[in-house]
Amino acid sequence: MKVNAFSMLFALVGLPLLACDAPPPAGSTKAGAQEAGVAAEGAPAEGAPAEGAGATDSCATFAKQVCDAVGAQNPTCASVTKATTLLSPKACAAGLADFAYTTQKLADAGKACAELTDRLCKDLGVDTQTCKMVKDQAPNMPAEQCDQMTGEYDKVLADLQRMEAKNKPLPAEAIAKIAAGEVPSYGPADAKVTIVEFSDFQCPYCSAAATAFTELKKSHGDRVRFVFRQFPLSFHQQAHLAAQASLAAHAQGKFWEFHDKLFANQKALGREDLEKYAEEIGLDMKAFKAALDDGTYKQAVDDELALGQEVFVEGTPTMFINGTRVGNATDAAAVAAELDKALGS
Repeated sequence: MKVNAFSMLFALVGLPLLACDAPPPAGSTKAGAQEAGVAAEGAPAEGAPAEGAGATDSCATFAKQVCDAVGAQNPTCASVTKATTLLSPKACAAGLADFAYTTQKLADAGKACAELTDRLCKDLGVDTQTCKMVKDQAPNMPAEQCDQMTGEYDKVLADLQRMEAKNKPLPAEAIAKIAAGEVPSYGPADAKVTIVEFSDFQCPYCSAAATAFTELKKSHGDRVRFVFRQFPLSFHQQAHLAAQASLAAHAQGKFWEFHDKLFANQKALGREDLEKYAEEIGLDMKAFKAALDDGTYKQAVDDELALGQEVFVEGTPTMFINGTRVGNATDAAAVAAELDKALGS
């Protein structure tokens, strides 16, 4: 629950907190008021502006000074601005009279995020993208969120390390591994550039990527090797069998024809549908049916799932160009630009 800004402000003016799980101000309400510079009996503190024309603007001034101190994008700025609408000008004037107290409280609130940032960057590496991301975002995070992340530090660090690894180009060994074997492919085997796609026949975004793939094969097929990898997602109930069927078609030299059939008919991928498409492209039906009956390619599909997980594939479609992850695999023009860059053209 985000109560840091409210806690600070209400403690400052001696009002009760509007959050049942927030800590009360030090001492009694009256004591809190005295600490904030408001007399216990409600009289103006020494040095606080008297009520009048100047006092009526004190809440806006107080909120502005807080926002100037923490930055307009910091959630504390929005929280304090909202909280001051609930306060009297006299209360805000008292806060302005001892703004050094508020400044110290803001600094204390920022320590948790600063310490978390330093610790994460030390473990992640100061030159990593994830460290830069943390440095950009942490100053605008509530102190409670930084405290929570510190309490779950090992998990937070593991997630960020995974993110860092995911966004790095693959090492040479992994690049070779995802393109190796008798997998469905198109284009020169010795091409300078290889694009590998992990896909799911039931995924609608993969259908868009398949269209992009078809366009790219036409424009770059003589210079680029295209490799298709199976990555059927667990919540797509027909995707695993469709993947097995596509490998059965690949065994008969007709993977790409079957690939196009499946993506053109994504809403009909049951066993009878798969057999229908196989017959339409002229497969040996006895061999095709036997492969599905016997689960001939089930382990191969599972192995490709495991391979995808090794290289941090978490969704489909995921594409790699010479081991570098592609940002938008469904945008043929964007992928073509990346291919041209890799080709040096």
